[in-house]
Amino acid sequence: MTKSAAPKRHLPTSPFKAPVVPAPKHFALGDQVTHDVYGLGRVIGIEDGVAALVDFGSAQKRISSPYTKMTKL
Repeated sequence: MTKSAAPKRHLPTSPFKAPVVPAPKHFALGDQVTHDVYGLGRVIGIEDGVAALVDFGSAQKRISSPYTKMTKL
């Protein structure tokens, strides 16, 4: 048995609170960021809603949206 990739639907009559959907992250050129794998870096390129190009000093990486492992400092 496998789980469906679709999110579960919240019923209005449910006694439980609806799950909170986090707002999508937005980055701008020059933003300082940290990544769980690559460490500290600076955003040097943006592809609107698709990816961000980040310079981590030793390497430049293209980080795809939804940027789960990257946060803005």
